[in-house]
Amino acid sequence: MSTIESALGLGSLVAVCGLIVGAIATMAAHLAAVDAAGAAARSHAIGVDYHPVRGEVSVTESGGLATATATVPSPLGNRTHRAVFPVEVR
Repeated sequence: MSTIESALGLGSLVAVCGLIVGAIATMAAHLAAVDAAGAAARSHAIGVDYHPVRGEVSVTESGGLATATATVPSPLGNRTHRAVFPVEVR
């Protein structure tokens, strides 16, 4: 009887640890998306090209504002963030 209980307990501990690792990786991906969007918007605002290390970035310019949208893949789905910076006069 205790063998079955131990097996179920160990299995649930492994599942919870897996979820914790996935959640931490997803939060890291979200922070990477925030960083990439901000860096891309700043780079576009000053006229410099930006290539993210991880994920994809798209930049649009409208009304003197550069808007960058970064998408970074993660274990629990893609994380997306948007950043807006004013464009400098060139």
